[in-house]
Amino acid sequence: MKKISILSVFVMLISALSVQLKAQEITKKGGYTLSFESNFKELDPQLKKRLIKTFFEVYPKLAKEYNPSTIKEVKFFVDTAYKGVAATADGKVTFSSMWMIKHPEDIDVVTHEVMHIVQDYGRSVGPGWLTEGIADYARYKFGVDNAGAKWSLPALKPDHSYKNSYRITAAFFAWIEKDVKPGTIKAVDASLRDHTYTKEIWTKLTGKDLDGLWADYVKNSQV
Repeated sequence: MKKISILSVFVMLISALSVQLKAQEITKKGGYTLSFESNFKELDPQLKKRLIKTFFEVYPKLAKEYNPSTIKEVKFFVDTAYKGVAATADGKVTFSSMWMIKHPEDIDVVTHEVMHIVQDYGRSVGPGWLTEGIADYARYKFGVDNAGAKWSLPALKPDHSYKNSYRITAAFFAWIEKDVKPGTIKAVDASLRDHTYTKEIWTKLTGKDLDGLWADYVKNSQV
């Protein structure tokens, strides 16, 4: 009985490993590798293909623009237990299966999240709103189908601030790139990565601090 029990456990482990391997799909292209896993059995195969395709379309562009030294191997995991939208850590993006169900058109959640990998700020010396604002600015600039997701930069409202993060901050950054000085956000991103960022960098790059830039943006906020 003991031998049978041990054998049974061994078979179960092999079976579990087999299932795990089947759940993992590895794709290599252009020097980059994407490992795709999911515990969501109902994941639409076409959506899976779009997630993978979007990675290989946007990640090399983000790497070229912001950080050519970014990691070459990335992991995607669609998780039924994750309750947010998506999260990124240590080269792995976790997507919510529920978000996939409710918003299958939001393919550029990939663009935002893999930008976090490219950012690679580590123990960042910058504020969180800046990190997320840059990621959404990257989505605005490099997204493959923001229109399909009905995702766009918001119109300015009286209660907005550059510290609001995400799309509000991204709209401000898009204005800076268009009307103040192109390349500003790329330079700020680089300073965050090499940990030289201070708030004085805005004045150095544009001639005005953030509050001064925001005041000008409020006067003419068209992107």
